[in-house]
Amino acid sequence: MERILPATDENIKKGAKILKEGGLVAFPTETVYGLGANVFLPEAVARIFEVKGRPRFDPLIVHISRHGMVSRLFREIPPLAEMLMEKFWPGPLTLVLPKKEEVPDIVTAGLSTVAVRMPAHPVALKLIDWADVPVAAPSANRFGHLSPTQAEEVALDLGEGVDLILDGGKTEIGVESTIIMIEEGKVFLLRPGGLSIEEIEKWVGKIETPPSSPKVLSPGTLKKHYAPRIPLYLFEGKIEDLLLCDLSGIAIVSPFPIADSREEIKVLSEKGDIREVASNLFSVLRELEEGPFRAIISLTVKEKGLGRAIMDRLKRASSGYVKVQDRKLIV
Repeated sequence: MERILPATDENIKKGAKILKEGGLVAFPTETVYGLGANVFLPEAVARIFEVKGRPRFDPLIVHISRHGMVSRLFREIPPLAEMLMEKFWPGPLTLVLPKKEEVPDIVTAGLSTVAVRMPAHPVALKLIDWADVPVAAPSANRFGHLSPTQAEEVALDLGEGVDLILDGGKTEIGVESTIIMIEEGKVFLLRPGGLSIEEIEKWVGKIETPPSSPKVLSPGTLKKHYAPRIPLYLFEGKIEDLLLCDLSGIAIVSPFPIADSREEIKVLSEKGDIREVASNLFSVLRELEEGPFRAIISLTVKEKGLGRAIMDRLKRASSGYVKVQDRKLIV
C-alpha cells in the first residue's frame, strides 16, 4: 500500500480503521502535520515515541473532533475552559486540565493533567470523527527536528515508521498550537503558538507565567527544539551591517522583504504578512538545511501577536545570537 495518499474520504476512512486497530496515521491540521494514535491504546501510543525518537517524559496533545469527546479525557471542566472551547475551538488552542484515570499515563508522561485541542482542519476532524476515538498526536517529525508542514516532509523524517500519511497539502498556520493551563481560576501560558496571547486575553484577562516545575508540563517547551540539521543563529542588528560581512556558506532568512536579491537570502513573506512568515518558517528552514550551506542566520520579528510564537520557535532552534563587529560575524 502507498503510504502517502491524497486525503479523500475513502483514504480518510482507511486511516480511521488503522487508528482503531492500533496503527499510526500522519494527518494535516491547520498548524502542522500530526502523527496520530488511538489515545486509549498504550501500545499504539508507545509507537509514537519509538518512531519519533521522543523521550517518554515529554507529554502529548490529544486531538478531538467534537466537544462531547472532552468528557472522556478531562476529569472536570471549569466554566473558564468551557468559554475558551466555545470561542476558539476548532482552532490552534490547546487546553491543559486534570485528566481522567482512563487516559493512559504514557500519553501525559505521568502528569495528572492532559493537553487537548480540536483542530480546525476538515481532514483531521473527519479522521478523528470516523475513528470515533480521541487521537494522541505530536508533530509528525523526528524529535527535535523542524515540524512538517507538508506530507512529503513527514515521509522524509519518519520513513517506514508510519502506516499511512494523509496528504492534505501544505498546512495554513505553520507553527504549533498555543498551550494554556487553567488552574484555580488562573490561566497560565505553557507555549505560545498559532493563537495569539492578545486574542485570548480579550476573554480571560492577564495570562500568567506558570510556576517553575522539574517536570515538562507541556509539549514543545524543551530548551532545544524545532531545529534544522545545520546551525541556526539569530541576528537583531541592522541588515545592512550583516550583508557587509563574508557570508560564504551562510544562508540568510528574512521574515520580510529587504533590498538585496542575492540567492542565499530567503524571504518568508514578500507581502510583509506575519501569518505568511509563520506559514513558511519551517519549510524554508528545511529547504536550507538540504542546501549547500554550513549555517543559517535568521533575522528576528517583534514578539507580539503571532511573532511571539515565531520567536519562540527560532530561539529554541538556534545556537544563539550573532553580532557584527568590523565587518566580521561574532558568535
